[in-house]
Amino acid sequence: MFIVELDPDHPGFHDRSYRARRDQIAQIAETYAGDGPIPEAPYTAAEHAVWRTVKTALAPLHSRFAAREVQAMLERFPLATGHIPQLATVSSRLRAASGIRLRSVAGLITARDFLAALAADTFLSTQYIRHASRPWYTPEPDVIHELVGHAATLADPRVAELNRQFGRAALRANDATMTAIERVYWFTLEFGLVREDGEVRALGAGLLSSVEEIERGVLHTEHRAFDLEAIAATDYSPADLQPRLFVADGVEDMFNKTSAWLDRVAG
Repeated sequence: MFIVELDPDHPGFHDRSYRARRDQIAQIAETYAGDGPIPEAPYTAAEHAVWRTVKTALAPLHSRFAAREVQAMLERFPLATGHIPQLATVSSRLRAASGIRLRSVAGLITARDFLAALAADTFLSTQYIRHASRPWYTPEPDVIHELVGHAATLADPRVAELNRQFGRAALRANDATMTAIERVYWFTLEFGLVREDGEVRALGAGLLSSVEEIERGVLHTEHRAFDLEAIAATDYSPADLQPRLFVADGVEDMFNKTSAWLDRVAG
């Protein structure tokens, strides 16, 4: 019996070795009390190879499809290409840059728990890595998503503060409002798109960390106008490629409108 549950269509569901590794890494988070540096995950050479493959493939895609401001964030917060960085090291750098720290979790958690932690300057991060059979996409957040997708942007004080604002709103939200907040986070900081010089560019962490999602999201997904009430009413699936995304008129436009919306719903 495995500790970490996987859906039957998960690429690692039938791989007993992978599932044993998932359990081993999950136990690090389960036994971590939150004090002191996050214990290191004993990554294997094969796991480092998955990181290296994805990180190498993403670099030119970031240059081509990521928003200019996001590219600047990635340059200011570089991550190693040859090996998976340990969460403790990245957390220390993040805290110095923006006051956000990482804390390890075993796997998927509720949106309320994830967002509420942000109010306390804490980003809940997984430590395991996606299955090697499908490196370009993961149906759940893994260490590539957390570090390549989120860490560099969280090091930016504006992004860090917007994450905190999501957290403060989540702390006060009833169930209906929480659903709306979760959807807005998904379609902005996870899968947000912006327009630059008439062209669509990627901002969200789910796009930045997936070879399969970033080009598809920018070029081939249905694009809708950035209307936060419409976003709050739009459901999504984290286990599938996104069929529709919302495009803001630039990074500042997304941040400013999202911040104002959170003020309204949290008031």
